[in-house]
Amino acid sequence: QVQLVESGGGLVQPGESLRLSCEASENIFDINIMRWYRQVPGKQRELVAGLRSGGSTNYADSVKGRFTISRGSAKVPVYLQMNSLKPEDTAVYYCMIQVYLRGDYWGRGTQVTVSS
Repeated sequence: QVQLVESGGGLVQPGESLRLSCEASENIFDINIMRWYRQVPGKQRELVAGLRSGGSTNYADSVKGRFTISRGSAKVPVYLQMNSLKPEDTAVYYCMIQVYLRGDYWGRGTQVTVSS
């Protein structure tokens, strides 16, 4: 069973940047889809960014132009670069990876807090 661990979250001021990483417990190959989600207490989990194996990306309107999802290595498959952070970006961020013929895997989340 693949375990995913997000890192890179923290407390930053508005306008600053963070880079989130998603590390796997083993090398992962044959990835179909990589996504980042976020969730605020009391609200549904929201898709922030997605990246398909072919290279196409999609972003929530609220983060377009500020966030960038990118592919890493077999051990750290996906990153999320977050620039110009706003207080409304405060949430727990989760990575999800869909592996061909194996299913979806989720991390446990990393807290991002944007506050002055």
